[in-house]
Amino acid sequence: MTIDLIPGSSGHIDAGVDKKITYFSNKYVLGLTVIAGIGGLLFGYDTGVISGALLYIRDDFEAVDQSSFLQETIVSMALLGAIIGAAAGGWLNDVQGRKSTTLIADVIFALGSLVMAAAPDPYILIFGRLLVGLGVGIASVTAPMYIAEAAPSEIRGGLVSTNVLMITGGQFLSYLVNLGFTEVRGTWRWMLGIAAVPAILQFILMLFLPESPRWLYKKAVAMLSKIYDPDRLKDELKQLSAALEEERSSRSSVRYKDVFRIKEIRLAFVAGAGLQAFQQFTGINTVMYYSPTIVQMAGFGSNQLALQLSLIVALMNAAGTVVGIYLIDHVGRQKLALFSLTGVILSLVLLSTAFFLESSGNTNIGWLAVLGLVLYISSFAPGMGPVPWTVNSEIYSESYRGICGGMSATVNWVSNLIVAQSFLSVADAVGTGVTFLILAGIGVAAVAFVLVFVPETKGLSFEEVEKLWRERARGGRDGAESLLQGDET
Repeated sequence: MTIDLIPGSSGHIDAGVDKKITYFSNKYVLGLTVIAGIGGLLFGYDTGVISGALLYIRDDFEAVDQSSFLQETIVSMALLGAIIGAAAGGWLNDVQGRKSTTLIADVIFALGSLVMAAAPDPYILIFGRLLVGLGVGIASVTAPMYIAEAAPSEIRGGLVSTNVLMITGGQFLSYLVNLGFTEVRGTWRWMLGIAAVPAILQFILMLFLPESPRWLYKKAVAMLSKIYDPDRLKDELKQLSAALEEERSSRSSVRYKDVFRIKEIRLAFVAGAGLQAFQQFTGINTVMYYSPTIVQMAGFGSNQLALQLSLIVALMNAAGTVVGIYLIDHVGRQKLALFSLTGVILSLVLLSTAFFLESSGNTNIGWLAVLGLVLYISSFAPGMGPVPWTVNSEIYSESYRGICGGMSATVNWVSNLIVAQSFLSVADAVGTGVTFLILAGIGVAAVAFVLVFVPETKGLSFEEVEKLWRERARGGRDGAESLLQGDET
């Protein structure tokens, strides 16, 4: 890896400094990121596969076909499991470490996939969805945390966003699998059961990876020596030593209520949890869970055609995430989120318009709705896809990273559950056009939230981010601005 800073710089990461970062040439860093990111692949696959499988589950189970509530429950039970998994995931990461927690998540996910594949009725299927959700929830906390703790600060956003690329890649893969099994006996059973394969693969590969250096300090030297050059390694180890010493002295006093009692921790949690909530309430998993259903609502009745058009949406999601990996460490977290939300709002208004026209008797709006879906994903994927996970992997102090990371991921899954469990019912009650208009209004609120509560953390070390929140808690000028201008740390 090569990092060229402008000669004479103070050593701080300056927003205007051009840096040549060739971290993709470091096979160790890339391999660690990809293997840990399989947890994101499972996350994305489960999100996408149910959208297609649901079309065929309705054909097999008459009760499901006749009940929107039962359809929502099949989708949402995984989210309930993910809420529980994310809430427990923070504690598991602190107690068991990132590696062991990932292995636990893999076992639970694989078991759930097999239960779903063999389900004789909707209720066993729902139980399998609960198990899969537990695994996904644990992984959603662990993967970005594990990657972030092993990443140099200059490229942390890109590496954590690679995990989001795995999520979107998993969604795209799920649509390919859905299409591949449309003509196979058992259709949805194969779609859901095959998810056990990547979980088993990650379990095997994780056995060969070390524990996170920030969780297990004695492993840090060997691991970081493969990432940093010798001079940079000395500075990094000094920062690690100071941070871990502070953690040891304060760990006994770390409590959940302190997240809300200590101002700088509360400010960080509000920013992180708020981003996670708005990620869901602006409708991303409405699009991913129900995109084939939305396509059918728009007038494309064939299951196979709906899946093919939804594949375009999934492809745009993955492609947009690749763009986000580049932009997040160049444009910055806050600006990228704002650009993304602007596009999301406009796309939701377009979707709303399409369905208002459909309800007024215009039968030629199908492609307008599909265009709205594609534009939505193109706007969401580079920004509001990776930004919440990246920000949450880097804004919490060492002592509170596990607790706050788990709580924030829980907020994400609770929000996800609310949206998934209510979308079809709300659309039935007020109309699809009004539903998308409501999501657009939430997008406007999200823009205001980002402007007020989310500071820029691009290029800052974990220790510098802690100073940022201390500055904000004292009511001083933006800590990020201070650091980027080269103030003494």
